[in-house]
Amino acid sequence: MELKSLVIGLGRSGIGAAKLLKAEGHNVIVLEKGKEQKLVKKSLDLMKLGIHVELDTPLSLESFHPWLHEIEQVVISPGVAWNNPTLNKLREKGIKVTGELTLSWEKLKHIPWIGITGTNGKTTVTSLLYHILNANKVNTIMGGNIGNSVSEIALNLRHSNKLPEWLVIEMSSYQIEASPEISPHIGIWTNLTPDHLERHGTLDAYRNIKKGLLERSKVRIFNGDDPDLKKHRSLFKNGIWVSSKGTVSTKNWIDFWINEQGLLMEKGHKLFNASALSIPGDHNRQNLLMVTAAARKIGLSPEAIESAIKSFKGVPHRLEVIGSFEGTKIFNDSKATNFDSADVGLKAVPGPAILLAGGQLKKGDPSKWLKEVQKKACLVILFGSGAEELKNLLISKNYTGEICSTQNLQEAVAEAFRNPKNKQARSLLLSPGCASFDQYENFEERGEHFKELVKIKITL
Repeated sequence: MELKSLVIGLGRSGIGAAKLLKAEGHNVIVLEKGKEQKLVKKSLDLMKLGIHVELDTPLSLESFHPWLHEIEQVVISPGVAWNNPTLNKLREKGIKVTGELTLSWEKLKHIPWIGITGTNGKTTVTSLLYHILNANKVNTIMGGNIGNSVSEIALNLRHSNKLPEWLVIEMSSYQIEASPEISPHIGIWTNLTPDHLERHGTLDAYRNIKKGLLERSKVRIFNGDDPDLKKHRSLFKNGIWVSSKGTVSTKNWIDFWINEQGLLMEKGHKLFNASALSIPGDHNRQNLLMVTAAARKIGLSPEAIESAIKSFKGVPHRLEVIGSFEGTKIFNDSKATNFDSADVGLKAVPGPAILLAGGQLKKGDPSKWLKEVQKKACLVILFGSGAEELKNLLISKNYTGEICSTQNLQEAVAEAFRNPKNKQARSLLLSPGCASFDQYENFEERGEHFKELVKIKITL
């Protein structure tokens, strides 16, 4: 009897895990609940590699019955809840259930990892740190919750003669929860606000998942400006703390800060001017500090860090400037998939702003976002499945600007360009505050669609 490794999901992580397992000599079966045409194409590509795929197969115990006594392990993608009842039943039968990240960790733990987590900001921190290291000829690979899955990285490195010096890995709470073995050399925690509570249940549970990653990290870097991290500072031992607020520089628990003159400081020593980073927002000054702290730990000089930062252009779909129209600057902030991230995005752009928001609503506290909308947005154009609920929310809080509801992003963009408000707006901002899954596969697809729609309007 040949044992089989079952992979759940035909997403990026699932495909990476399946290919890695196959390359390692495992008999691989992928189970996928969907059956759309794009999944059919993915399954055919895997079948050419000798990987069996079962489409239209729900995550239930019955789906595992054909192989129940032949299963070596079950590997789950981040989209599958770690405590799913079916997975618990498999565990009760003695079957090993593991996350895609753990699978890769076993192959790559000889290379030092930098694990980056947080509710918001982790993609910018990951991308900026990767940029700085490679600009200084420190051979680094980036992946995880951004770019290539870690399984794909492990697969690509199987026969490589030159291993990277560092792996810069963005990690979501879903990935961390399913991979408790991972112990990065450097751990970075950007912030914590309520998110994914429909999956984790409580803020405490969500916090503890991320806390576990930092506890397992040799070097721990924290954002001292984040209210939740600051409040729970006593829980985090031997950490490096950063702050963009110069007034706290005298507090002995802050290691890196930006002073009143805009200089980035390390334990009282001047490094460089924070204006080296051109992308807007106070949150990006915090990101800059965390990245600088990591780069200094790795051994880069202030001059090397500053030089690399100056050439960093930002992250796609996060406050990405995509053009202008009759004096109105247009921003793609599709990565803002919750209220807190959307609040940060709105704060960073010039007002008054036309705001495009909507999609699949998530649990969270909208109060800060609503205040910023009232202050900054002259027009809110809503779209997607959450449009009506967002409209009622704005009305209930006495929003004094104009509200317009549309079915989808295409209609929302059309309304933004024909509405008279665009004559007074300094910014047109897509910052949805919602997940994209009602109408798109991911926020990247939503952002690319927005860029296409804007390009058409600008060139007409």
